[in-house]
Amino acid sequence: MKDPRDIIKRPVITEQTTELMGAKRYVFEVDIRANKTEIKAAIEQIFSVKVTNVNTLRVPAKPKRYGRHSGYTSEWKKAFVQLSEDSKELEFFESV
Repeated sequence: MKDPRDIIKRPVITEQTTELMGAKRYVFEVDIRANKTEIKAAIEQIFSVKVTNVNTLRVPAKPKRYGRHSGYTSEWKKAFVQLSEDSKELEFFESV
């Protein structure tokens, strides 16, 4: 099995995702090759919580320009993770 910290890259924290956190639903950027069962096992191992549901989607690359140079942003994968009702909430801003 892969290392859980290689599967979960970072939490995605925006206005929409902070509203979802109240319902114990969290959003993470994950490895593009990871599947739902690997994501579930990694979240449970890193944060010591119980995951009930995982939904994933691939965010496509977008064309970007900088002056006369053009290219694409990187494609990445997003995972929506639903925690069980008896799980503790995840704290991302403990040290702030």
